[in-house]
Amino acid sequence: MRRITLAAIFLASLLALTACGHSTGDRALSGAGIGAGVGAVGGLMFGAPLEGALIGGAVGAGTGAITNSHQVNLGRPVWR
Repeated sequence: MRRITLAAIFLASLLALTACGHSTGDRALSGAGIGAGVGAVGGLMFGAPLEGALIGGAVGAGTGAITNSHQVNLGRPVWR
């Protein structure tokens, strides 16, 4: 059961970690926020929400920085 839950969290994270915005900074910032949120929830399930948030934030920032708005576009960032 745990492996199924972990796989579901991983797949949901991959979808949710895509960032919005057009500049690299916007995409990295929003990706870090989304990733930290998803990572904290996933980590909470395993008793380590802080570690999950840190890992999720790092992966989200990296994903946002290496993708561009033509690959993944979730719209305009809230802060713009």
